[in-house]
Amino acid sequence: MASNDLLNILSPDSIAIIGASKNPAKRGYRSLRKLLDDGYAGAIYPINPNESEICGIRCLPDLSSLPGPVDLALVCTPAATVASVITECAAKGVRGAVVLAGGFGEAGDGGKRLQHAVLAAARAGGVRIIGPNTSGMFNTHKACNLVGFSDLRKGSIGLLSQSGNMALSLVTEAQANGQVGLSTYVGVGNEADIRFDEYLDYFAADPKTNVVIAYVEGLKDGRRFLNALRRISLEKPVVIYKSGRTSAGRISAKSHTGALAGEYAVSEGVLRQAGAILAHRSDEILPMAEALSLLPPLRSRRLAILADGGGHATIAADALSERGLALAALSEDTRRRLSAELPPAASVINPVDVAGGTDTDPSVFAACAEILLQDPMVDGLLISGLYGGYAVRFSQDLLAGEIDATNLIGAMPRRFGKPVVVHSLYGALQADQRPLPLLEMHRAGIPVHSSLETAVRCMQALAERGEVDRTFALSPPKRAQHGGIFEQVLARCRAEGRRVVLEHEGRASLRDFGLDLAPALLALDEKEAEEAFLRLGAQPVAMKIVSRDILHKTEAGGVKLNVVDVASVRSGFLEIVANANAAVTNPKIAGVLVAPMAAKEGVEIIVGVVRDASYGPIMMFGLGGVLVEVLGDVVFRALPISRNDAFAMLGEIKAQAVLDGVRGGAPVDRDALADFMVSISDFVEVCPEIDELDLNPILAYPNGLTVLDVRILLTASSPARSVEKQRIEA
Repeated sequence: MASNDLLNILSPDSIAIIGASKNPAKRGYRSLRKLLDDGYAGAIYPINPNESEICGIRCLPDLSSLPGPVDLALVCTPAATVASVITECAAKGVRGAVVLAGGFGEAGDGGKRLQHAVLAAARAGGVRIIGPNTSGMFNTHKACNLVGFSDLRKGSIGLLSQSGNMALSLVTEAQANGQVGLSTYVGVGNEADIRFDEYLDYFAADPKTNVVIAYVEGLKDGRRFLNALRRISLEKPVVIYKSGRTSAGRISAKSHTGALAGEYAVSEGVLRQAGAILAHRSDEILPMAEALSLLPPLRSRRLAILADGGGHATIAADALSERGLALAALSEDTRRRLSAELPPAASVINPVDVAGGTDTDPSVFAACAEILLQDPMVDGLLISGLYGGYAVRFSQDLLAGEIDATNLIGAMPRRFGKPVVVHSLYGALQADQRPLPLLEMHRAGIPVHSSLETAVRCMQALAERGEVDRTFALSPPKRAQHGGIFEQVLARCRAEGRRVVLEHEGRASLRDFGLDLAPALLALDEKEAEEAFLRLGAQPVAMKIVSRDILHKTEAGGVKLNVVDVASVRSGFLEIVANANAAVTNPKIAGVLVAPMAAKEGVEIIVGVVRDASYGPIMMFGLGGVLVEVLGDVVFRALPISRNDAFAMLGEIKAQAVLDGVRGGAPVDRDALADFMVSISDFVEVCPEIDELDLNPILAYPNGLTVLDVRILLTASSPARSVEKQRIEA
């Protein structure tokens, strides 16, 4: 749907209420009453054949009595009636309908049939459906409130939610805040027609929205959602809370990548990749959105802390470090100027502790804030302590000076293009009870929080937004094309009725694509194993079983390492084959792979790809080897990935110290790893028949890498080659 079509529906100039009622307990009454009380300026048409008027408005007997087309219908009738109602809406040119009733797709087979009938009627008549099973929608700038929430404040934060209670929670929190306003809310319901991604496109086009909050439980089409998220993230921040973080569900798979691809772990990676700012706690969602709506993004993660006590200065520094933010190194000139403003006991090394220097003159806060923001090494400022409460704590004589300081600080984000966030001990009070300086600070567009951790989380969100802006400005890499080897392998696999690509076939396909893999030779008997050993230079070799029936070679006794002479190679071949026959009944053995032993000093990592049911092909990166599933230190991104995505993945695993070199060791070659990961992404993109791919372990060195094992599984049937179409949609 074109975004301007949804603009007409979600910003309606006329509304029909089907099932309007005089009963105050019913939605058909409450919605009508709310429209009138809020001063909705558009046309309202209550429809009920048994009433002549409701709330002083003439009631129409049916939809056919409408004087003309209507932008939006609120359907308050039972589920069984909705399909026929939508057909009548189509006949009168109604653009869209909010279907409140439950009992559809969420209610078993009978409900699914009802939902299908409603969708068929909507598609036939060109009516777009919000829901069904939705809490409704509101647009504060149109005074169109079809949910029934009270005291909505106009603002610039849009809200999408799969939970009516979660929406109510955020609306209530905004009311307590006193300064946060919302633009449009939609309860997405069952997404029978209008999908999550279409609502994102609406918000991207809506001039009244500059930040979007999305509460997501599940996505019907994750790939479309990611594409829409990328589009809107180019212009507007999107804060997403994805529930299901502790889900134990796993994709059914035979690879390490599939086993580790938990639903939330995948969602976290791909949503961040597409530009989302992820909230991990429900109480940080609205504060993050508020900060993103009011303040410029951070240019870097370097911050200054300005505190009026050593305790809060230390706690703030710890909180910044835990969130991946950094204390800026203040210039000598900055420290000198701060010393001139503050008493000798003050600390002018970041974090800055005013040491009582503001107790009798709060305006010093403004002077210090300006000095810090003028430092080119400082890209944001966190103020922490009892700011805003000096008149309460010490003397009312300080109020005027504190308000003057507030006005000066409030203008600084615009002056310097750098964000300022305030943590205050007095911020916990309800909005109407807070000290006047805090109210003024909030009105000036500076977020104020009673929780220091929340204030720091807002700064982290601003840093992440700045990184989204810089990341999305980079050009994607050029995409290569594979040669013909994989086509031959694919044809052979299909002819033999197998999904398993044998390791030598996988290696050949990757080499044909241009990846540099160490040589490996397939031996069909012990004599060929000996010949392979000699061709490889009679150096120590690794020997591995090659069988469609044995994916986990080590467990089957199908691997021998550090084989150093001809006799050991011959006996090793026979032993590996015997072990394979003992581990699996009548395995189809293609031979034994002989490859040079790799240097031992590398870091074991894994790069894998699996096809997620919602997001499509996703890449996994993490520490590899036999403990990969035990450690679980992995991250995910949706394909195709850019070089920047690859570097972000390298930087997100917990074991950064391992990649950076331990006990004096040199760091791994991140450039080579990133290039390799992009090449694997390209390979899978142009080979859509690949269902799962595991390269584990890969040994990463200070200069390059070596792939030790290749495992590829094909899809059950060959998907159409629609890569170019997918790229166009993306």
